Amino acid sequence: MSKPDTMSNNCLGWAARDESGVLLPYTFTRREVGDEDVSLKITHCGICYADMLFTTNRLGDSRYPLVPGHEIVGVVKEVGSNVHHFKVGHRVGVGAYVNSCRECESCNQSLEIYCSKGSVYTSNGVDADGTITNGGYSSFIVVHERYCFRIPDEYPLALAAPLLCPGITVYSPMVRHKMNQPGKSLGVIGLGGVGHLAVKIGKAFGLNVTVFSTSISKKEEALSLLGADKFVVSSDEQQMKAMANSLDFIIDTASGDHSLDPYMSCLKTAGVLALVGFPGDQIKLSPASLLRGMKTISGSLVGGVKETQEMLDFCAANKIYPNIEIVPIQYVNEAWERLTKGDVKYRFVIDVENSLK
Repeated sequence: MSKPDTMSNNCLGWAARDESGVLLPYTFTRREVGDEDVSLKITHCGICYADMLFTTNRLGDSRYPLVPGHEIVGVVKEVGSNVHHFKVGHRVGVGAYVNSCRECESCNQSLEIYCSKGSVYTSNGVDADGTITNGGYSSFIVVHERYCFRIPDEYPLALAAPLLCPGITVYSPMVRHKMNQPGKSLGVIGLGGVGHLAVKIGKAFGLNVTVFSTSISKKEEALSLLGADKFVVSSDEQQMKAMANSLDFIIDTASGDHSLDPYMSCLKTAGVLALVGFPGDQIKLSPASLLRGMKTISGSLVGGVKETQEMLDFCAANKIYPNIEIVPIQYVNEAWERLTKGDVKYRFVIDVENSLK
């Protein structure tokens, strides 16, 4: 008996063919649904800056043709015979990785993204069987159930997509460093797709939130639209001095080249700055910024499976919604151009279901 189109192995997508990064329609084959696999029809996929890094070979390991996308949401169309947590019709998300060794200490602690043998990225990764993974700019995807997440029934699918990358990227270090305790003070460097969710989740945790930005033009949106308590122009020395020793924790979401010293001075004794962006090839920091005040720099990627599901449930319960602009897949190359200019408030999401034909 033949499968319907949405459950055949032929998948429609958009892929980059070379380092130009330009995306064009592409047809490829997904694997058969295994005993522990879930096949989902993709309804939406968020656009992340990392997608452009992969498609333009900025990291030096791109494999073409390359289908990007790791903020995937959709509806389950088929499950394997040994799948226990998902059923046909469930609303499901897939994030930045689709496999790991499932045996190492990190995996056993539900920190699969930090798998000692290397987690398998959703796009441009090498899976256990040697195949190259293709991401969510496509009509459907087949994933082991461990790496799928339930999207709460009341949560709009389009809005759920960005939670699977920027959402968990800020939620994870906040929880790890006990910044889910009301009354503490949080600083957020950068007000883009990641930063705006840091503000929203921080406020839901009951934190006092300060936004740092190089642009005074973002003050009104930070305070009025997103609900931050304070806005600081980071290039203004007087404003930065006024913040000295005032913050428990800072999340640095900025990817541009910048020194960390001015921000470290804003931390209280034993304060922590968590890097979730990539501020250039090297960190610019004086050792004295750490030694004077017993301060710490921490790094963080996305979160493990258990933590990601907790984040989705938390955002649904607290009605935390990303600010998004929905676009058809035919607009993706233009969306990337706008993203590089910061011309989006605050995250593009592709309407895969209604535009990928």
